[in-house]
Amino acid sequence: MTVLPDDGLSLAAEFPVATQEQWQRLVEGVLRKSGKEVSGEAAEDALSTTLEDGLRTRPLYTARDTAPDPGLPGFAPYVRGGRPEGGIAGGWDVRQRHAAAPDGAVLTDLANGVTSLWLLVGRGGIPLPGLARALDGVYLDLAPVVLDAGRDTEAAAAELFRLYDEKGIDPKAVRGNLGADPLGYEARTGEALDLAPVAALARRVSGEFPGLRTLTVDALPYHEAGGSAAQELGASLATGVAYLRALTEAGLGVEQALGQLEFRYAATADQFLTIAKLRAARRLWARVAEVSGAADAGAQVQHAVTSPVMMSRRDPWVNMLRTTVATLAAGVGGADSVTVLPFDHAIGLPDAFARRIARNTSTILVEESHLARVIDPAGGSWYVEQLTDELAHAGWEFFRTIERDGGQAAVLRSGRLRTDLATTWAERSKKLAKRREPITGVSEFPLLAEKPVVREPAPEPLSGGLPRVRRDEAYEELRARSDAHLAATGSRPRIYLATLGPAAAYTARATFASNLFQAGGIEPVTEGGFEASGATEAVLCSSDALYAEQAEQTAGSLRAAGARHVVLAGRGEFAGVDSCVFAGCDAVAVLSETLDRMGVS
Repeated sequence: MTVLPDDGLSLAAEFPVATQEQWQRLVEGVLRKSGKEVSGEAAEDALSTTLEDGLRTRPLYTARDTAPDPGLPGFAPYVRGGRPEGGIAGGWDVRQRHAAAPDGAVLTDLANGVTSLWLLVGRGGIPLPGLARALDGVYLDLAPVVLDAGRDTEAAAAELFRLYDEKGIDPKAVRGNLGADPLGYEARTGEALDLAPVAALARRVSGEFPGLRTLTVDALPYHEAGGSAAQELGASLATGVAYLRALTEAGLGVEQALGQLEFRYAATADQFLTIAKLRAARRLWARVAEVSGAADAGAQVQHAVTSPVMMSRRDPWVNMLRTTVATLAAGVGGADSVTVLPFDHAIGLPDAFARRIARNTSTILVEESHLARVIDPAGGSWYVEQLTDELAHAGWEFFRTIERDGGQAAVLRSGRLRTDLATTWAERSKKLAKRREPITGVSEFPLLAEKPVVREPAPEPLSGGLPRVRRDEAYEELRARSDAHLAATGSRPRIYLATLGPAAAYTARATFASNLFQAGGIEPVTEGGFEASGATEAVLCSSDALYAEQAEQTAGSLRAAGARHVVLAGRGEFAGVDSCVFAGCDAVAVLSETLDRMGVS
């Protein structure tokens, strides 16, 4: 019997150490079988994925992939978190958003896991006179309030101060943020606001309410306009620097000014990119604080919000899964506060069930999954550290271009920022159209028969500035055309799936075609013959071998039965076949043209 030395775990110690070069040779062999002749690093590059901002995700990361020392949690450059203890004490702050406040909704949230409130006040939100009613019964010394009032910030702050005074709240016990964000408001509306009143308000708050912040650097307008992670970082950094300049010019010290800012970022279902973005944001802001002469005060306070861009209107139940992944990423990335948007956010005002699921998402991740018990759980991952470093550089470079062109206000007013964001969104839209970036329940696995979820309309959001985009917008337009046809005729536009040969030959392509056409609201019909289908077009579905034998004859038969257009699921040229659909084709263009031919306007 062999006795292993008592040196801790020695699992697999008898196996030789594998090298990256050996792995690359194995990759070469696999790629060679698929017809690609590459070797060495080129083999590894063939398996890499190109991201936005010029970043590439490689298939393997090792100790060779070095990144700067991220430091320790709670210490500059704050990559690993703004506090030494992280969220161990109680997890992150669970912040619920309210654009309207039905009676009892706020108190219900606070009684069931929410720890702070984010209230939209004024235009597009809770009327200013209704703020007191919305906060009726709330212990304002226990529940921090974050305002989002746009041009009504000063009036909303005055009303909140009145409530503090009326309830006898000790100013030292007040927590939260007045939410002033003049540049964010301009990004939303195109309306410029003076920074001077906000700076004066910050000076007062700094002296009277030591636990209260005045300004929010909201990066959501840039994310919602289609911006990339680096553009979101760069724009937020430029906004933060503009506010620092205004506050210090108004008489605040650098450390005081830094203490008046909170940053808001989008958390998406791309978990690693979200984790890296939050870590990179802290590193970048720490650098700003360092060059401003206050390195020890450079811990960025972060509020993460699950992305509105990723929320779908069709099959909205899937949004629960998206927001869960995004919340996990925000927690792992070290966000101080997290807002989970309800799954029906894109449809209208959330109901009680949706708000309950939203707040319980954080509760489960903190209380049951124990996500906050580890400080910076992604730290030390070669991939995450490398991605954090690369994203920080890309964000800093975008920030430099903004500063070079005069700062955040200047690029907003010149239209340069709008153009940059639109260019990024146009490239992403191509991936969405080709389903390279799938949207479950919308562009993939749609369910035409599902009953729509109906909600009370939400107040109109701020508009007039940067656009608001959604991943599902192109498919939503197609589905709306189908809905109108259904309402007018009693049935959806149909397409007949002509399957050739045994099930093993046609199932894969029939499933592909069914998903594709349903994404545009076109109902696939498989039962019976073409004449009884009610369709005007047909799709041939089978293997390449059977296409060679039967495609032309079948296409001719379909045309004789009345088919005006015959599509092939796959690639190939055959007499009687008008077009092809295949993985990677422009699905939006195909579906739009199909609806046009069917007379669906």
